[in-house]
Amino acid sequence: MTPRRVLVVDDNVDTANSIAMLLQHAGHDVQVAHDGLKALELARRSRPEFVFLDLGLPKLDGFEVARALRREPDLGGVRIIAITGYGQEADRRKGEEAGIDQHLLKPVDPAFLESLLGARR
Repeated sequence: MTPRRVLVVDDNVDTANSIAMLLQHAGHDVQVAHDGLKALELARRSRPEFVFLDLGLPKLDGFEVARALRREPDLGGVRIIAITGYGQEADRRKGEEAGIDQHLLKPVDPAFLESLLGARR
């Protein structure tokens, strides 16, 4: 599998670090942010191919992060995958409107996350 540039964004440090370690172990280049503002800063600098994004974030929620990423000329093609506890249909719709490509509910199977990295749109 091709190594990917991935940004993991979750305010739960243990969750973010667990996902990051799994992906790093599989050979991917992974950055981690624990709030929305830091996520945007890291995304602009590292230009990830994939963003695994929690929606309930401090400073800037995941919906706003997704909208901001979609406005960035160099990041418009990033694949944004919500990994969240927000599972209502309204949350999914709001995510779609914000530019989120896929909406997954926690907990997510680590093997499934790895399989997503093999897919490009």
